[in-house]
Amino acid sequence: MMQIEQTYMSLAATCPRNVLIICDRGTMDASAYLEPEGWEKIMLDCGFNPVEIRDNRYNQVIHLVTAAKGAESFYSLANSTSRSEGVDLAKELDEKVMRAWIGHPYLEVLDNSTSFDMKIKRLVAMVCTRLGLDVGDRLCPNSHKRKFLVKSMPSNEVFPKFEDFKVEHDYLLTDREGGVQARLRKRGWNGHWGYTHTIRRTVKTGDKQEHVEQRTQVTERDYFMLLTQRDPSHCRLYKRRRCFLWHNQYFQLDIFTEKNPSKYRHLMILETFTTKTGDIPLPDFLEVDREITRDPAYSMFNLSKKTEPSTPTVPPSKSPPHQPFAKVEIYADRTLPTSGGQSHPMVNGSGTPTLDGGLGNVTAQNGPNKQAGSTALHAADVHRTGSISGTAEHHHELKGRSISDVGQKVLHA
Repeated sequence: MMQIEQTYMSLAATCPRNVLIICDRGTMDASAYLEPEGWEKIMLDCGFNPVEIRDNRYNQVIHLVTAAKGAESFYSLANSTSRSEGVDLAKELDEKVMRAWIGHPYLEVLDNSTSFDMKIKRLVAMVCTRLGLDVGDRLCPNSHKRKFLVKSMPSNEVFPKFEDFKVEHDYLLTDREGGVQARLRKRGWNGHWGYTHTIRRTVKTGDKQEHVEQRTQVTERDYFMLLTQRDPSHCRLYKRRRCFLWHNQYFQLDIFTEKNPSKYRHLMILETFTTKTGDIPLPDFLEVDREITRDPAYSMFNLSKKTEPSTPTVPPSKSPPHQPFAKVEIYADRTLPTSGGQSHPMVNGSGTPTLDGGLGNVTAQNGPNKQAGSTALHAADVHRTGSISGTAEHHHELKGRSISDVGQKVLHA
């Protein structure tokens, strides 16, 4: 699988135009069909780790919940010769595959709450949004981030299966008057790291203003080069990020560590993406203080300011017992790599080498003839995985690189 993906990646690198490669399934899916011991042995023998083959290889994961969950009347074996499992087994495997991707920074779960056609539109909208392409109101994803302030940290035992990561955020010097923010993120586990460069722009659409973010996976070398542009008026943010699924909803709990300034040390913020407004179901094992989605005091940009008149408050609570940095195994969840999974350098439009973790998934790679200097952004990867409900029960993964010149919005598959 890894070699097949890399073949397409190599072909994409030779194309002078932007390319989107769509791959069926991903390496992590294999762990759902193995015993945990067997998967860990493969990981050890091949020298793989979750950060490289899950987080750095795929920049976004969308799990399409099987029709066996919530759309049983559409679940059928007739439309796929490779499918043999009944409804119960399909549910079990769907759960394992979904949990195999827990810990990925951009995991989204696409359920069966709409028709199959709308489910596909929601999927396309998620891909376009991740690539930074404007789809207008044609696909109506309406998904937005919701943030909640958490009072205290319960013990590890009450959480469902989870993974913890260390995260560091730095803001870079930009043209703030032009409504542009730039930040770097370092995220990893057990000494293995992934690096992301994010550009946030304010875009005017008629009388409205929207914030558009474009994320780019960068190499370690690029990360340290960009870090020289760190904004001295902002401090570095240190977090422990806990990722988990609760009732098919993906949550991230950010715990600000001791390394942060005292004003928000031990601050805990719960985040999730949803199309719902008003009250939404939240994990019942967490003591949530209030929603802070629209509270500017809790934005990362304002939290990182060295001089900030409005100081966010940590809700009073009993001092929770110290929770050690923990990694919880997720079934047998890792991916089944094959031979040839070495990292291969790619080259973006301006001639800058970028490392893609050696796997080919869905990429839109800037071609060699791309006009240099059109933008400081490289390409944001997108990877999606999951089984599509209705009449097409397959796991799909989309990993794509965003178009570096935002003005050019053409993808070729």
